[in-house]
Formats: sequence, structure tokens, C-alpha cells
Amino acid sequence: MINSSSNGIMSSSSANAQSPGLKTYFKTPEGRYKLQYEKTHPAGLLHYAHSKAVTQVTLAHLKDKPAPVPSAPTSSLSSGSAMRSAAARLLGGNGSRTLNFVGGNGSSKGVAVTSRIGSLGASSTSNSPAASNFDGKGSYLIFNVSDTIFISDFNSPDKDPIKSIHFSNSNPVCHTFDPEAKDGHDLLIGLNSGDVYSVSLRQQLQDVGKKLVGAQHYNKDGSVNNSRCTSIAWVPNGDGAFVVAHADGNLYVYEKNKDGTGDSSFPVIKDQTQFSVAHARSSKSNPVARWHICQGSINSIAFSTDGTYLATVGRDGYLRVFDYSREQLICGGKSYYGALLCCAWSLSSPCLTTSRAFAKIIATDISMLFVSMDGKYILTGGEDDLVQVWSMEDRKVVAWGEGHSSWVSGVAFDSYWSSPNNDGSGENVMYRFGSVGQDTQLLLWDLIMDEIVVPLRRCPPGGSPTYSTGSQSSHWDSICQVGTLQPAPSMRDVPKISPLVAHRVHAEPLSGLIFTQESVLTVCREGHVKIWIRPGNAENQSSSSETLLSSSSKEKPLLSGKVGSSSYKQ
Repeated sequence: MINSSSNGIMSSSSANAQSPGLKTYFKTPEGRYKLQYEKTHPAGLLHYAHSKAVTQVTLAHLKDKPAPVPSAPTSSLSSGSAMRSAAARLLGGNGSRTLNFVGGNGSSKGVAVTSRIGSLGASSTSNSPAASNFDGKGSYLIFNVSDTIFISDFNSPDKDPIKSIHFSNSNPVCHTFDPEAKDGHDLLIGLNSGDVYSVSLRQQLQDVGKKLVGAQHYNKDGSVNNSRCTSIAWVPNGDGAFVVAHADGNLYVYEKNKDGTGDSSFPVIKDQTQFSVAHARSSKSNPVARWHICQGSINSIAFSTDGTYLATVGRDGYLRVFDYSREQLICGGKSYYGALLCCAWSLSSPCLTTSRAFAKIIATDISMLFVSMDGKYILTGGEDDLVQVWSMEDRKVVAWGEGHSSWVSGVAFDSYWSSPNNDGSGENVMYRFGSVGQDTQLLLWDLIMDEIVVPLRRCPPGGSPTYSTGSQSSHWDSICQVGTLQPAPSMRDVPKISPLVAHRVHAEPLSGLIFTQESVLTVCREGHVKIWIRPGNAENQSSSSETLLSSSSKEKPLLSGKVGSSSYKQ
């Protein structure tokens, strides 16, 4: 673990003393990404080796508390249930506010300290006006370690969490935040036991205890499915609907406004090898539907930005893409080897650039340049150490990223990045994306659509694509039909790309990453989060911090930065 100074900012010397070989920066063509600070859990917790619960991180943003409506006095524990909230992108989607050093998430230091003490059970709200006035506005990191959910103030340099929630029945293993929640319940938490909770994040922050408050409980004691929750996601524009994936290959659709204790029974699955959907017999049941996806565990799920498609990856090594509303398998394909562990959709329009310094992929058909916007590509990673780029246009793998030396555990597109050489002419389409793995490395990749040959089905007669072997391949013969799962292509069939940057960012295997407007977040499976500030922002933060640290703690905090739209979501 990297030590922090008294104000929570890591120094290069202390970091390297604790973690030999780890640098506090890494270089890219646009400049240096610098380690800003860390978030972690209190010492003494059982880590991954004991709990077997890999840490995942969710980034959430709470808006201003709505104006109160005159009514009879209510307790602070129930007042948060009616408050609206919103979120930036998660593991899968991204967003942030301006990072600042004083004032944290828009409250005075007195409020933050009171909230932190309260979460540890050392004070009471009865004689703490700061806690009762706390409205929760700001950005927060939510991460699980062992049997506890921790919540940290994203904009504070303090590395310790401000809130901890303990689970006595099972370990939390996945979570997600709803950016468009229409009522107070915006946070979902899935447990190793299969249980699922929905809660109000703001209400948890207001409470001083270590237990969930105001929670709705689904699949209680594994009444519907007692296998481990593996991934959880809100349905975009789903009016409170969410889906939960399990280790037995089943996915369940819930409606948060329905009673979570209602009895739901589904018919026996006749063929474990085939995709099937069954709906609950009663309109009062929750979950409302069961999707049997595959044999073995579903390891990760992700919705396209508009919610049209749902991607899943599993233990059997297959990426599957479904039309969510039609409950139909659209396409999919197998990894080169082993299980797939993670997946992510392209989130927003990539930058248009004339730069040819970052050689990546050529499309032989110019139409490819204009269909590669939202939801046109899916990244996957897994046990073959490869980052796979899947095209929804071609329903095929169009590139393999080689650079990791162990399993790839997290992938994400960087929708905030823009090329430093962008002149606005729109000649080429470029994506920036990242991946992390059990090799403890963060890799950044650039994907350009016109710089190495991707053989397309629309090649003109006689214009055979160029291969290293000089021969045509059946992998590119034609577009696959709807509902077809593609076998693993051979190595010679798929163009290879190399990472732009490879940097060892943690001492322990990594489990995820998130891109924000100002930074990149990486998390290891032991529960340590690092925030790497982007080039340009580091200088601004340095000058701002010097000014802010010399000012009074009563001074108003910086205004919030741009908040990204949701990609799911997660």
C-alpha cells in the first residue's frame, strides 16, 4: 500500500519506498498522467486471499438536494428516500467533477469529518447539526472489500472512506448506480449469496450506522437463485428495471418498484446449452423474467448506451449480444482461449483526426468510418490475455490487442479523450480505450479505422485483402446471420494492435478502470483505488491546490465540472 502524507496526497518517495518499481506517472504522446491520490480501506480487513471477493469500483454523482416540501417532521433516516439523485458513468461509464483539495464534495470540512466519524459509530446525529444538514451532494467512489461496502469522497484528497456498510450474511461482490433514478433508490448491490439490495445512496451517507437503511431486498436468502451474483446493471431508460447475472448462467430481470419478496417460479430449463427466456406466471412476481444465457458463470454484462443491446461474457468463452426489448440473440463469438471476464461498449462519438502517428486499423470501405459511433464496438478481455475488439457492423472480431502477460480483467473506452493532433477535418475515426489485467498493468490503446487492413465482406472482386499468409480466410467471407455464435478465429485471421502505453500501476492484480473527464481510475482486487490525473489537469490542480490550501476552510468549493451521460447504466 502506498503511504500518504497528512493531507492524503502521495509523495513520489513514499510511494516508491513502499512499492518498489512503481512510478507515480506514466507518459503518453499528449503528456504525463500523474498519480493524484489513492482511496483505500482501513487496515486490518480480510483481503482477497481470504474473502475471495474481488474489489469492484463504482463512480457516482449526487446532484443538489431538492427543495424541501413543508410537511410533518420526519427523521433524518427516512428523509433521503424521496430525494432524487443522478450519477456519472460507472465501470463501464464515466464522469466527474473538478478535482479539488479543499471543501471535498461541496460541503465544509466540518461536515465531512462529522460524516466520517458518524459512519464509524463514534458520534450521534442528535447533537451534530452538521450531519443533519448534510445533503450528500458531490461525487463518490463506492467499492467492496471483503464483507463491507466503502464510500469515499471522490473530490477529497483523504484516502480513507467516509462511510462503511457491513453485511453480516454474505460478501458484496457487484454494485451499480442509476444516473436517472426517479426516486430515492439509485444504488444496487449484489451479494455472493445471490441476494440483491436497492438503496438510496444519499440516505446511506446521511445515516451514521454501519448497516443498510431503507433497503429493498430481492432474492432474499437465494429464494429465486442461490448462486453468486456476478454482475448487475440498471436498464437504460428502463423506468427502474434492472438485471442481475448469476454464476449458474442465468440472468434475472427485476422491477425495483415491485415487492422484492413476492414468490417467483419459473419452468425447468430443458436444454442448458440453449438460450431461453421465461416470464413469471404472476404479474405480482419479482423478478419478472429469467434469461438462461449459458452453461457456467456469466462473468460480466453491459448495456449499449441507448439500452437497445445487452452484451454478456461468460465462463464458456463466448461474447453474446442480445436485442434486449425483443429478447433475441443477435450475434456473438468465442475467445481465442478460455473464459471471457469483462466487456464494454463504445460510449460516444470518437474523435476525428488526421493523425497517422498512432497506427491501428484500416477499413477498406469508407462507410466504416461513419457507422462507428455509439454502440458500434464492444471490447472484451479474458484468460487468453487478449483485448478483443468486436464490430457490431460486421458481427465479427476486427482486432486483437496484444500486450498483457496475464488475464485481462477490465476494459473501457475513454470517451473524454481527444487527439492532440485533431484538426477537425474528420479524415479518420479514432478511439482511445484502456485495459487492466492480473499482470498489474494499465494499457492504453488507440484504434484508428484506416491504418492497417481489416478485410471486409464488401471487398471488390479481385481485390483480395492483404494477410500475413497471403491467402483469403473464411473468417471474412460474409456477415454472419442473426443469432449465430462465431467460433474462435485463428491467429492469422485477425489484425493485431499494440498498446500505446503499458504501465505497472499497482502491486496487486487489477480488477477494473474508469475514465473521467479529468482522470483515469484504476482499482486492484485488494481494494486500493488510484486516481491518475490527465496531462494539463495536473498543472491546473497543482496551482489550484496551493491557493486553496492557504485559504480558509469556510471558502466556497470549486464549481463542479462536466458530468458525463450514462452508458448503461452501471
